[in-house]
Amino acid sequence: MKKRPAAVVAVLVTLSIGTAATLWSRQPKKEPPVQTKEVLSEVYHVDQIYRSMKGPSSQQVVYLGDPEHPELVWVVGYDATMVTPDGETTLPQEYMCHSNLDIDPRRHAAELDSSKAISGRLFTLSQGQLEIDLPKGFGIPMMSDEPLVLTTQVLNLNHEDADLEVRHRVRVRYIRNADLKKPMKPLFPTAAYGLEVIGDEPAHFGRMEGDDAMGEGCLPGENAAEHAYRDPFGRIFTGHWVVKPGREVNETLVTEVLNLPYDTTVHYIAVHLHPFAESLELRDLTTDRTVFKSHVRPADEGIGIDHVEYFSSKDGVLLHRDHEYQLVSVYNNTSGEDQDSMAVMYMYLYDKDFTMPANPDGDADTDAVAEDAVSK
Repeated sequence: MKKRPAAVVAVLVTLSIGTAATLWSRQPKKEPPVQTKEVLSEVYHVDQIYRSMKGPSSQQVVYLGDPEHPELVWVVGYDATMVTPDGETTLPQEYMCHSNLDIDPRRHAAELDSSKAISGRLFTLSQGQLEIDLPKGFGIPMMSDEPLVLTTQVLNLNHEDADLEVRHRVRVRYIRNADLKKPMKPLFPTAAYGLEVIGDEPAHFGRMEGDDAMGEGCLPGENAAEHAYRDPFGRIFTGHWVVKPGREVNETLVTEVLNLPYDTTVHYIAVHLHPFAESLELRDLTTDRTVFKSHVRPADEGIGIDHVEYFSSKDGVLLHRDHEYQLVSVYNNTSGEDQDSMAVMYMYLYDKDFTMPANPDGDADTDAVAEDAVSK
């Protein structure tokens, strides 16, 4: 066998190393494991018509991870499914009124040493959207010893002769900060919700009339449940109102409700509406543009919602602290009788002033890192 010249061998070795490096660079990067916390609600007996907010409900306290050994976690998703008592067999979503996951905003701010006011509602799921997945690489930071309150409630708008047992199966998805290979992008929750004023004249929540830039005030309405808000001027508003038969367009100024701490981007918007809704739109009144408009697909049979559009984007859409924002809900009540309604956008905004806790990965993980460092 003839020996190859040294120069040729060197070239082949170089090509081999280059090819190996190329192949290595093409290997998919290993993603951090996503943890799942699954919770089953109480079993509810459905044996009559239950309108919104009227069905059986319960609350449970949930922790992500071990509360005795707090560490930073990043919440990245949430889903809820109606199931039979066995917790596995799925049921139609028409039996879901809502599944809410709440956080104590004051404790949360203290845990993360933040002065920013956030919404106490992390997630709400209802008919039309039963799953939320934040954009890849984004998450809501929280400590694992923060208690979360899960509220579940059932609904039955169509079956007067119902006789069945149901429950909610809820799953919260999160990533341990200790498992991250690169930093997450932090989000914080806020909400914009439609209101109607209890009175005779349209009004803006938290603002007096006379400024044309604010647009039309929300409609005078009738409270559909005990969910009333009093603004600084003593006027009473409701976020759960009665829709009379026919078409209704309601406009709510939500600048004060959003209470943006600074200019930032919104990366996810989930929408909560009731049956007979057609759409919900967030408008920037300052630029006269639509930020996001969600359309509704009603159930094929009976009263209900099959699908509600949501917004998800890695790039996000810019929201300005000094702009005026308006929420516009459209309902078309074709039932011939009064119906209840709500209109909410749950928004997840980029947290520009998030700072990492001093010991994000807990005592146990810190010790492990120290031991590993010594061994090296």
